[in-house]
Amino acid sequence: MSSPPEGTPSIRTIAMPADANPNGDIFGGWLMAQMDLAGGIHAFAVAGGRVTTVAVDAMTFHRPVQVGDQVSCYCNTVRIGTTSIAVKVDTWVRRRHDQTEERVTEGLFTFVALDGSGRPRPV
Repeated sequence: MSSPPEGTPSIRTIAMPADANPNGDIFGGWLMAQMDLAGGIHAFAVAGGRVTTVAVDAMTFHRPVQVGDQVSCYCNTVRIGTTSIAVKVDTWVRRRHDQTEERVTEGLFTFVALDGSGRPRPV
């Protein structure tokens, strides 16, 4: 994939200095948290209500994210089970210094739909 997916990202943010290590690269955990938020937003819409993350089935870091990069997470439903939703999250950046766009991370997140008591419910 040489350009970001069509459509609107589930979440878009800017990588800030507080999220970086001493070399100026953004911590993988921060990036993973953004992806989890984006996947959760997507799964909430698909499930029509509350969801929780139950697994990160795959995660690949392709390139580093730097301070000032615009981070966008694009989501697609991969599978819908009885109570679960698997969401592929592709993360792209627009580099601050030259405005180029690159895919930096991808992951597969699984969410479970919850009822008002916090128990799994059908999707």
